[in-house]
Amino acid sequence: MKKLFRPYLAILLMGAMAATTTACDDDDEPAAESEQEMITTVTLSLVPSGKGQSVTATWKDADGITGSQQPTIDVLNLAPNTTYTGTLTILDESKTPAANISQEVEAEGDEHELFYTTTVPGVTIATTDVDKNNRPLGLKTTVTTTATGTGEVRILLKHQPGQKGATSDPNKGETDIDVKFNTVVQ
Repeated sequence: MKKLFRPYLAILLMGAMAATTTACDDDDEPAAESEQEMITTVTLSLVPSGKGQSVTATWKDADGITGSQQPTIDVLNLAPNTTYTGTLTILDESKTPAANISQEVEAEGDEHELFYTTTVPGVTIATTDVDKNNRPLGLKTTVTTTATGTGEVRILLKHQPGQKGATSDPNKGETDIDVKFNTVVQ
């Protein structure tokens, strides 16, 4: 009778080992998070409709947004009563050649949105490009000035995976860029 239970005991032990081995499977490991890109340069390029001079303003920080060095920031000088077509370029110039982060933002447009705000009287900024879901992106803009004045233009890039939608706002997601340009319209 003792010999009769031995095969059942062996099968029971093997089943328990198989269950333990299956529970420790590596397929359940979390996916590695993508590392945030270093951003060293943000350039706003504006081309006027009709006559006038093109304008470029650059924010540059050699050690990136989170580094200890202070950035150099151009003043954004605009003409009154002018409409500009704008393009924003975002780079990581710590690499050779420089990495064009704008291309990554565009490719992952359904997870990113640029927000523009201004304190300059008579200046409005409208996003003109969209992501694959027809939601605003913000690498392309129209900037319109109607009067002279001074203030600030703020550009905020938000990373909003799974959050970007019809109600996206600058309070949702992780901030990738928060750049301010002193602005003069004269």
